[in-house]
Amino acid sequence: MNNKRLAISEAAGTLAICAAATLLHFVYELSSGSTLAIIFGAVNESVWEHVKIFTESYCAWALLQLMWVRVPFRRYLAAKCCGLYLLMGGMIGFFYLYTGFTGRAVLWVDILSAVLLTALAQLTSYRLTTGSLRIQEFFVPALMLILLYYIMFFSFTVFPPRSELFRDPQSGTYGVGVQEFLR
Repeated sequence: MNNKRLAISEAAGTLAICAAATLLHFVYELSSGSTLAIIFGAVNESVWEHVKIFTESYCAWALLQLMWVRVPFRRYLAAKCCGLYLLMGGMIGFFYLYTGFTGRAVLWVDILSAVLLTALAQLTSYRLTTGSLRIQEFFVPALMLILLYYIMFFSFTVFPPRSELFRDPQSGTYGVGVQEFLR
């Protein structure tokens, strides 16, 4: 395994993930609500939709990275799963922690925290892939957790639970309806 190549691709991934997430933030609006944009873009300003665009960008970069850097697959997948859930949990947890203290969301804090958490997820993935922990032994649970992520990812935009995580603070709506998705 080429650790230097992996380190460079993880660092570049932070920038690529943030750039892709930025584009995905606007794709739904720019596409006039196409089905693909509903699946991959942010359909509103809820916390979930922002987490979705960052985590999907993270997963897409992981697939591209896998083609470029030769790494032990089971070890890599388990490490990327840890990074994925760190990114997802970190974004949700940090948002509710700081807004609980301040009483309001602050755009620059949201953006900065997303960038820093993306970098942390990439660093965590790198350290787990190149470290001495026997993380490859968690391949099957990691695969199941990634499958769970994709079930949530593909379900919660169209069928969002009625919780604050999925509510658009500007409009008070949740996701998009099935009718809009199927049109």
